[in-house]
Amino acid sequence: MPGDRNTHMKELELYFHIPFCVRKCLYCDFLSAPAGEDIKQRYMEALLTEMAGSALAYRDYRVISVFLGGGTPSTVQAGQIAGLMQEMGKYYSLAGDAEVTIEVNPGTVTEESLAVFRKAGIGRLSIGLQSADDRELAALGRIHSWEQFTDAFAAARKAGFDNINVDVMGALPGQTLESCKNTIEKVLSLADPPEHISAYSLILEEGTPLYERYREGKLELPDEDTERIMYQETGRLLARKGYHRYEISNYAKEGFECRHNTGYWRRKNYLGFGIGAASMVENVRFKNGADLDAYLKHPLECREEIQRLSRQEQMEEFFFLGLRMTEGVSCGEFRRLFGCGPEEIYGNVIRKNICDGLLKLTRGRENLPGESFDDGTWISLTDRGLDLSNYVMQMFLL
Repeated sequence: MPGDRNTHMKELELYFHIPFCVRKCLYCDFLSAPAGEDIKQRYMEALLTEMAGSALAYRDYRVISVFLGGGTPSTVQAGQIAGLMQEMGKYYSLAGDAEVTIEVNPGTVTEESLAVFRKAGIGRLSIGLQSADDRELAALGRIHSWEQFTDAFAAARKAGFDNINVDVMGALPGQTLESCKNTIEKVLSLADPPEHISAYSLILEEGTPLYERYREGKLELPDEDTERIMYQETGRLLARKGYHRYEISNYAKEGFECRHNTGYWRRKNYLGFGIGAASMVENVRFKNGADLDAYLKHPLECREEIQRLSRQEQMEEFFFLGLRMTEGVSCGEFRRLFGCGPEEIYGNVIRKNICDGLLKLTRGRENLPGESFDDGTWISLTDRGLDLSNYVMQMFLL
């Protein structure tokens, strides 16, 4: 049931988790691992089974975005990705302007595979660069070099991709402020720079090789002050080149914000396929199990951790997720969803954070000098609040 047969259908985002990679990066705690071609083939078949078996329950939904993430989806054969896209079009109603993204590693794509992705209807590419310094890449356990990235980027443009994101990271082992800035400047100096840049700080996750080295005192990392300056300098360099910060860690040229991820932060319905994939539909959260063997045998029997969100939990998520966006959260939308104004639930928290210079009230592009919570008002983090976002967000947990 392809196409826009009914523009009044409820909106839905789809996520496909493809958990394979060439080699596990030293910082990665995602559900991913290397695998042989037989396992990959069986997994892609299981994805098709799960997707087809779930379709009837979502016949009243129109798919507005699709995201193929991992792992590294580009480690499976390009034809398998194309087959997945073709089958999806048979079972789900895909909006004509749907945003379709695939994550790739620079060491796993060719001109041929990128052309297959583009022909299959994938219009947005997310390339994991992380750093333009080969020594920093090696310290992370990445499988590619800066040169391989530039080759992959050029091949993507040649294949017709005109909406490309590049992932970069700060606070890396051995990284200096100068090398951090150099990564951003080199990305911006590409012949046809990307439309979107995601800029994250490295997080050391327990159980990863980098965490163990850190715990043993064998890892040299930038201090917190340097990390903060890296973060601020990244924003300044990107702003000068026309990228606006629309989320804590994401920057885009006008009109190229990632609609799929924005849907997560705005609490749109999304449905995940594959091991470990999470979903949230009509305020019910659920997740697939992480056991690969079990999924391969019974892909339609892997759902677990089903949680129906209470009104309180919905309000908490509205603020906790919505404040990630630089435009913030809408007082009018809160009132529409919950039947009361945000000041009735969070008045003291909002006022305290405004007094501390961490939150602001806005209407359009103007800051509001007084206190107004009418339907045209938005509540958002200040620049200082963005630096302390975790502190602010936790205050909205009732």
